[in-house]
Amino acid sequence: MSVYENLKEHGIELPKQLAAAGLYKPVNQARNLVFISGQGSMVDDTKITGRVGADLSVEEGAAAARICAINTLAALEAYLGDLNRVKRCVKILGFVASTDDFHEQAQVINSASQVFIDAFGEEGRHARSAIGSNALPLGLAVEVESIFEIEEA
Repeated sequence: MSVYENLKEHGIELPKQLAAAGLYKPVNQARNLVFISGQGSMVDDTKITGRVGADLSVEEGAAAARICAINTLAALEAYLGDLNRVKRCVKILGFVASTDDFHEQAQVINSASQVFIDAFGEEGRHARSAIGSNALPLGLAVEVESIFEIEEA
């Protein structure tokens, strides 16, 4: 099954790629590894902001992480032109803006991981870190950066 069939089966529609919010490349490639800069919890111009454990529940944080992963796929598609070139998701790094006493960052980032598994099957499983932060750029609740291995063009 193609990646696009998997996405459709899971009700995932890719948005347009987010614009860079600073002096960096949204996507950078080294040989057959593609590095996706941190993708934030944004849909169009609407930002999901706040801190999990204070302003947002675990479920709301997880929904924000899902959006980050979908934005990641949009950036990857914009760069590659075809997500079927992806061999596997190698690693993701999830940042959760959270309170000092919040310790469920892994639960929040699980929903981002699930998007990659939904898209790529077993090749979507990856190494991962889930990190709590007191604040993220633009006041965002969640940010996910990632590394993918691709087929050479």
